[in-house]
Amino acid sequence: MTDQQMPPASSPTSEQVGGFWPLDFQVDKESDVPPYSQLRRALVAARARGELPAGFRLPPVRQLAAHLGLATNTVARAYKELEAAGALETRGRAGSFIRALDDSARQAQEATDRYLTQMILLGFEPEQILAQVQQGLAQQEKS
Repeated sequence: MTDQQMPPASSPTSEQVGGFWPLDFQVDKESDVPPYSQLRRALVAARARGELPAGFRLPPVRQLAAHLGLATNTVARAYKELEAAGALETRGRAGSFIRALDDSARQAQEATDRYLTQMILLGFEPEQILAQVQQGLAQQEKS
């Protein structure tokens, strides 16, 4: 078994999507959180729980979109944002693969350090920086 595949699940509710799809994820259509963001969060959480190990090949955008009943642009946006954040890597026609957590954690720490340095240089106090971050997170929740 390669690190790109996992054995089929025993659960009859699991479906094959371009290979084994280990997540039991469905879009909450009643949520104020956009579907691409719900998918992105589900993938990040599954990665953190170890359900999507480093090197796991994600289904192609079109196949996952069809499986989840989403537009291909919705899935593509989630993948693109995850790639920009360092959580996955796209290898051309080979597909999109989950990246190791330690690499993302390092990139996140570097981004945090750059942000904090810039905010301090601009004269913000720790409480003001925290308020800015909380406001930004609240805006992300809505988008």
